[in-house]
Amino acid sequence: MPYADNNVGTMMERYISALMVLVLLSGVNSASLAATNGADQAKLPVPSTNAQKLYGSGRNDLLQLRILLRNGRAQSSVGSGFLIDTGNLVVTNYHVVSQLALEPETYVGEYVDTSGRRGLMELLAVDVLHDLAVVRIDRAGTGFFRIPEQLPELRQGQYLYSLGNPLDLGFAISEGAYNGVIHRGFYDQLMFTGPINAGMSGGPNITADGRVAGVNVSKRLDGELVSFLVPIRHARELLKKAAVVRKQPKSFNETVAQQLLAHQTLMVDHLLAAPLTSKSLGKYQVPVRESDQMRCWGQTSDKPDKPYTVEQIKCSMESSLFVSGEMQTGHMAIRHEYTRGTRLDALRFSNLVAKSFKREQFGSHKDRRLTGPVCTEQFVTNGKLPMRAVLCVRAYRKFAGLYDFALVTNTSDENLVNLQSRLDIKGVSYENGLRVSRLFLESIGRVKKP
Repeated sequence: MPYADNNVGTMMERYISALMVLVLLSGVNSASLAATNGADQAKLPVPSTNAQKLYGSGRNDLLQLRILLRNGRAQSSVGSGFLIDTGNLVVTNYHVVSQLALEPETYVGEYVDTSGRRGLMELLAVDVLHDLAVVRIDRAGTGFFRIPEQLPELRQGQYLYSLGNPLDLGFAISEGAYNGVIHRGFYDQLMFTGPINAGMSGGPNITADGRVAGVNVSKRLDGELVSFLVPIRHARELLKKAAVVRKQPKSFNETVAQQLLAHQTLMVDHLLAAPLTSKSLGKYQVPVRESDQMRCWGQTSDKPDKPYTVEQIKCSMESSLFVSGEMQTGHMAIRHEYTRGTRLDALRFSNLVAKSFKREQFGSHKDRRLTGPVCTEQFVTNGKLPMRAVLCVRAYRKFAGLYDFALVTNTSDENLVNLQSRLDIKGVSYENGLRVSRLFLESIGRVKKP
C-alpha cells in the first residue's frame, strides 16, 4: 500500500507492522484530492437526526489544525482538534503537530474554525506514547466538549460519533459503534466501527449524549470501518500538564526523548518478563517471542528449480511509536532463515550463505535521524554453537540516550545446512539493547537428539 507523498505536503502517516496496518488520520494535500474527492464523499453515509443535532451543538468548538512552513506559509499537514470546556486549550493528536514539536524553527501552526475564523496556535504539551497533544489558541470554547472526572462507561455496540475535517473537504460527523478495547500495543485503544477518514486525526469521538469518549487516531487500511480512538482519560492527564505551561517551549526534543526512554523500559521489561520461546527450525532451536504485542509467522520456499530450500520464522511487534513522518520507533522484530542445500556441493553452498549474510543492511551514514552504524563482527560460541555474529548500533541524533540495535548471526557447524538469524530492536537504551542482544544470542542452539 503506497505512502502518501510527503514531498508535496502530505501527512498520511502510517504505522506498518506484520498484521496491523494502520493509517494515522492526518490530512492529505490538494494534489491527491482530485482522485479521491468523489469516491470518499460517496462513502460517507447521510448522518442520522441525532448526529445532526450533535454536530450542531459541537460545531463551534471543532477546529481544523494546519501546520505551515514559516517561509511562504505553504500548508504541510492538516488534522483536527477540539476546544475543551470554556477555555482556550485544544486537544489533538501528537502526529498532527509533530513537525511543530520537533522543528519549530521551520514550521508554524494555525487553526481554522467552522465559521472560517483563523489564528495561530501554541503547542504546550505532547504525549508521544498515546499520540496526544494540547495546543492553545486565541479564542474560548462554548463548553460543549467536557472531560469530567467521572468518564463515560462504554458498552459493546453502543453508538459513537466522530467529528473532524475529512480529506480537507470540510467539517463533518460520522457515526458507528464502540467495539471494545484493543490491547495489541502497549497502550490501549478503543475500537470504533465507523467511517473516519484522513484529516480527522485529533477530532473528538462522543457518545449519543455528547460526552467525549476518545480522540480519533488511526484506522485499518486492510479492513472496512475498523478505526481506533485514544481513550479520553489520557487527554485529561495531558490537559492538567498543559494548564500550567505559560508559553510554548522552544523545543520538545528532551520531552520526547524522556517519553521514549520510559517506553523502552516498559517494552523490554514486558517482552523479557518470561523466557523466550524456543522453536525447532530444521536442525536448530531458535528464540522467538509470542505475546499480545508480538506475532510470529512461518513460510517456506521449496521450489523444484532451486538447488536449495529456505524456511523462515518471522516475529514482529504489532505496533510502533510515531515520532515524525520519517521515524517510527519502539519496535522489535526477529527473523530466522534455515537454508538447506539439496543439489549443491559444500563450496557452492558456502558461497550462497556468504552472499545472504552480505546482503544484510544496517542503515546509511547519511541518515539525518540516526548516526551511521557502528558494527562489531566476531566469530563466537554460546556454548552450544559456533557462529559468526555482527552487532551494529546507531544513536538517535535528536534524542539522547536512545539507540537502534541490529544483531545478525550465522551458524558455521554444518556444510550443507545453515541458520541465519536477525534481531532488530529500535529506540532502546544502550544497556537494554545489549541485554536483549545477549539473551537472543545465548538462546540459539541445536535440536537435542532423542
